[in-house]
Order: sequence, then structure tokens, then C-alpha cells
Amino acid sequence: MIDVKGRWALITGAARGIGRGAAVFMAQKGCNLVLQGRTKEHCDSVLEEVKALGVEAYAVGAEFSDLGQVEAMLKEIDDKGTPVDIILNNAGIQVAYRNEYLKTPASDYEESFKINTIAPMMIVYHFLPDMEKRGFGRIVNTTSGIRLEPEQAGYSASKAALDKVTMDLAAKYEGTDICINITDPGWCRTDLGGQHAPNAPESSLPGVVVGAFINDKKSGRNFSAGNFYGMSLEEAVERAEDDFPIYTGSVAYVK
Repeated sequence: MIDVKGRWALITGAARGIGRGAAVFMAQKGCNLVLQGRTKEHCDSVLEEVKALGVEAYAVGAEFSDLGQVEAMLKEIDDKGTPVDIILNNAGIQVAYRNEYLKTPASDYEESFKINTIAPMMIVYHFLPDMEKRGFGRIVNTTSGIRLEPEQAGYSASKAALDKVTMDLAAKYEGTDICINITDPGWCRTDLGGQHAPNAPESSLPGVVVGAFINDKKSGRNFSAGNFYGMSLEEAVERAEDDFPIYTGSVAYVK
């Protein structure tokens, strides 16, 4: 298991929910943080919390439906000289639940793909060259296990697309110390998941961050959080390195 103390992680969607939990978890391990929210101010509370844990941290703002703001955010991080070694792409949107799914508007796809697919991959592509130069990187993109629900077509299609491009890219880095994987946090009671979801946001840990701690030079796996419920980080890393095959599109849990 790698030691993240003193490294820098960019966590998107860090203002609340699963992203906030991941930010606090990483700070507890000594990781310095760049926290993204739709505005910097959205991250004020979590920024104060992680700084109190003794790490360096700052917030950046970007509305991911505006790709120009994503580019500006990346430039801001570059201008600060931050060596981003870890990316936890948690930010996402579920634009609508369409009971009349045959009337799904094109805008559902447009917004979903910009926020859930294009923006996270812009971030990944931006930081990968410097990760290659330093010989180290950990990238975890957040997916969804939603299937067979045309009511959520824009969301599920954009997450399926993120899976595909992430796995294709991961194949290029297999065997290197740049590990690219995905995670499925499960259905949690967040602003996206809604109040009727069966799982607390805390249940997503350590599964949503385990890909940042692996040390096996393997990429292309889905670290679904349900496989790590109740485990310590050390137990989760051991299981992640031992049990998970290359992801091929199945959302079945490892037994």
C-alpha cells in the first residue's frame, strides 16, 4: 500500500456527499488536496475541515457543464505549480428521472456527457503527461451500476461512456506505476442519490478511495464500494490487489 502523505490529490465534487467524505479520508492520511466545487465558496466548509487535519489544501471552482470553466480551473492549478499525483473524479449529475422515457430530450444527454464524461476526461488527459514524467499517478473515475433503466438514460449512458474511455486508456498504462481504475460508490443518500437510497455516504469508504492506495501496477478494474463494506483501508487494499480482474462491463460484485 502506498503512503499518500505529502502527495497532492485533486478531488472533484468535494463540497458534499461522497466527494467530501473522500476528501476528509485522504486528509486523515496526510494527503494534500485540491478541492473542486461548482464555486470555490461551496468548498469553504470542507476546506476548513481538512486544513484542521494538518494538510495543505485549497479550493477551485468550475461548473463542469461549461468546459471553458474546466480549462480555466486546470490553468489555475498549473499556475500554482501543484504536482497532482492523484485524481478522484467524483463530480457528477443526474439531470432527470423521466417516467415518460420515450420523451427524453436531447439536452439530458448533452448535459450528462459534458459533466459526467467530458469534464473528468479533460482533467485526466491534462495531468497524465506530468504523471508520466514523475513516474507515478493514481486515477479513479466514479461510475454507476445503473442498468436497464431508460428513465435515467442520459446519466447511465454518460457513465457507461466514462467506463469505456477510462478502460481503454487504462490499457495503455498497465504495468506502470500510473494506475487508472473506476469505482462505483453504490446507491447512497446524497443530493444525487436522493433520500430514499439504502446506503449512507460513509458506506462508500474505503471503496471509493482504495484505487489511490494500491501498489500493484495494475489498471482497468472496477473497485465497487460494496466489495469493501466494513473493511479497514489495509484490508481493502489487500483485497483490491488480490481479487479484482480487468473490468469488462459487468457490475457483479466479487465474492
